[in-house]
Amino acid sequence: MRILGILVLSAAFAVPAGAQMKDHSGHAAAPAKSAPTTHKGTAVVKSVDAEKGTVMLAHDPIASLRWPAMTMKFIAKDKKMLQKLQPGKKVEFEFVQQDKDYILTRLK
Repeated sequence: MRILGILVLSAAFAVPAGAQMKDHSGHAAAPAKSAPTTHKGTAVVKSVDAEKGTVMLAHDPIASLRWPAMTMKFIAKDKKMLQKLQPGKKVEFEFVQQDKDYILTRLK
């Protein structure tokens, strides 16, 4: 009988699956967000739209995403990155994906 009573009490205090954890203030704790993955590549600049903050790059394969070589548009995290870019220039770059956009975080 004692074991049955212990099991009943244990079940009464168990946290249901999917229950929200609370922080010390009693508010629901926000789920931890992981940092976006940074991808690296090399490319040739095809065109630059400094006003819009975009650049068209013909990049080599991106191993981390299993992408083949292709030409695509990237958005500069900071428009200043694009000031000295000219079509035909070879660059090394880093980017992250945010929703459907690809954001340049470093350009060298």
